[in-house]
Amino acid sequence: MRILKAKCLVPTRLDKYLAEQFPVLGPGRLNKALRENKIKLNGKKQPLSTRVVAGDEIKLFLLDDQLEEPDRRGPAWKSARCPAEVVYDCPQLIVVNKPAGLPVDGADYDTLLNRTLLYLSQQGEYTADAAYTPALCHRLDTGTSGLVLIAKTAAAEQALVQAIKQREVKKLYLCVTFGRPEPPDAVLDGYEIKDADRGIVKIVPEQQPGAKQVETRYETIAVSGRLALLKVELITGRTHQIRAHMASIGCPILGDSKYGNNAANRELRLKYQALCAWELTLPRFSQPELSALSGKVFRAPKPWYYAQILDGTLK
Repeated sequence: MRILKAKCLVPTRLDKYLAEQFPVLGPGRLNKALRENKIKLNGKKQPLSTRVVAGDEIKLFLLDDQLEEPDRRGPAWKSARCPAEVVYDCPQLIVVNKPAGLPVDGADYDTLLNRTLLYLSQQGEYTADAAYTPALCHRLDTGTSGLVLIAKTAAAEQALVQAIKQREVKKLYLCVTFGRPEPPDAVLDGYEIKDADRGIVKIVPEQQPGAKQVETRYETIAVSGRLALLKVELITGRTHQIRAHMASIGCPILGDSKYGNNAANRELRLKYQALCAWELTLPRFSQPELSALSGKVFRAPKPWYYAQILDGTLK
């Protein structure tokens, strides 16, 4: 733990002050630390936008190696914490299982992409001077767990990105909602509009300038007390779509700090949203080199909360 006594001539945002003291603490790391209650200003959890004044006490419940610059010699992926968890691997594609809380990419050294490159390096498939660097074909929110497709060739990247764009890759998620949706199974529609100032999206019933159509199908698998376990299909694929759509009907994802019930999240001690990209089904590919991937179905291990809803432990 580090304890700081603020020394600033004028009131300064908490995130800016901490970034000046510890350059390694970028926006992603600061937001993660705040979510995990590892930043306290004068003994309380405060938004990163809070102004710090001289004499304020800041406590950081972080290890020393989290506050120091990593060894920057060599490529970033060599500093990833561990290799990625691999679900499927072939010459064209690697499918990895992302844990909740890990960013897919970004300024941090420990990202899903860097963990994947570390894995491929250990397998003798990738070096820092390789002609092609494996690339993400899509993304997941940092707090969401589950399957991510990473192309290992330029041809695979082009085909997979195009298939996702054309909604040819079927995506099924598992999640827990705070509240039981009625009816138990349904297709939700509407329009999604971004609120850039607040970093969220809103679901509205009618078309508006800048709004994009959204469609989400859900099926209730089981219920436990106030909670419901759902299987959700993304028909469209918009920013925060499942999180915002389920919240719009009064059944937010458990653990979701942006759209959810924070009192319930604290009570049940969830750091991240109970949302997992569980199953991906690929379409038929016309390219001969991708024929082995045609119709492939990939599944992640069921998340921990799946069994706890079924047996009533989580409720």
